[in-house]
Order: sequence, then C-alpha cells, then structure tokens
Amino acid sequence: MKDGDLDLTGRTTGEPSREPGDVPDEDLDRGEDTAENEDSENRYPDDEEEEEDEAISGNRADRPSSEAGRAAVEVLTRLLELMGLEGDVVCRETQDTTILDIEGDDLGVLIGRRGVTLASLQHVARLMVAARLSEWPLLSVDVCGYKQRRRIALEELARRLADQAKYRRRPIALEPMPPDERRVVHLALAHNPDVYTESEGEESERKVVIHPKRA
Repeated sequence: MKDGDLDLTGRTTGEPSREPGDVPDEDLDRGEDTAENEDSENRYPDDEEEEEDEAISGNRADRPSSEAGRAAVEVLTRLLELMGLEGDVVCRETQDTTILDIEGDDLGVLIGRRGVTLASLQHVARLMVAARLSEWPLLSVDVCGYKQRRRIALEELARRLADQAKYRRRPIALEPMPPDERRVVHLALAHNPDVYTESEGEESERKVVIHPKRA
C-alpha cells in the first residue's frame, strides 16, 4: 500500500470484517513545475533577494496577511528543507482559519497511511507557530489537496454504508478515524432520514457506527 492511500472499510457490528467497496486510490503526486527561466542579463540587481523572500512566504500572490499565516509558511518551508523535500507552501486565510497546502511532486511521505503523518506535521507546525506567537493558532495543513479528496471519499463511503445499514437493518461500523474525519461522516449523514451515527471506542480506536432508524 502506498503512502496516503485511502484505506477504509465498513463492517457489520458483531460480524467479521468485510469490504463494502474499495475507495479509489488517489494520485498524490500532482503539481506542476512553475519555475521561470530568465536570461541573466535581464535580471534586476535585487532579483535574488526577491526570490529569497518568495521562498519564505510561498506563492507571492498568496502572501498571508496575518502574523500567524506568515509564521506558519516560514515554519513549514523550513521543515521541508530539513526533511530534504521540495514543495511550495500556499497559504489561504479564511475568517477564522489559516489553511496551508504544500504542493509539489512525490510528497506522499508527508501524508502517511490514513493521513497519520499529515496529522503529526500539522500538530508540529501548530506548536512551532504557537511558540512564536504565544497563542494557539487555528491552522490546517494539507498536502496536494489530500484532505479535500479524503473528505469526498469519506462522504461517498458514508452514504454507501448508510444504505447497507438501512437494508440489513443492523449497525455498521467504520474503521477508527481521527476526530476531523469522524466529523465528516457525521455531517454527511446528519440529515439522512433512515440512519443516525454515533462515535464509539476510546482514543485511537474511536470510530463511527451507523445505526438504522427503527420504523
């Protein structure tokens, strides 16, 4: 199994584990080479200084306006350098969250199985930014849009397993997930008239169980 593969199964509570359907593998190695080729004779004297600034702040068009965003881009860029990886840190700021997406080739190693490595990277980035700002930042770190694709896959899986729970008239449990992924499943089925969801288990073994509603 490659790093970053979407590995989810559903199983009927009390029955042996079974595969309700494979979630398609996603191509994590996306991103295009955007380096510009310029003739040295056409370069301005301070070009090198400007390029160094861009390397720290990410895409110039996405230069963060908040102190937390600027610190997060610098932290992630430095972490990539220390790990010997090449990637661009693109920052997008919403009203209450700073979203950072690391784009480049061969970055599946930053995601890990079921996104475990990505979750750890996000936690480390938050700790380092918090140490700079003396406050806990609201940061979301992604790699090549993995979280968006993961969310879509989870929503599709949730709906498919909800149909199975409805027709089998028995609960179906998904594999253990982190809190943010469990929330995706809960929200995907929040308005489903035939099932309801609950989280069961402790810590890393906590999972979502889909229950059919009684007629």
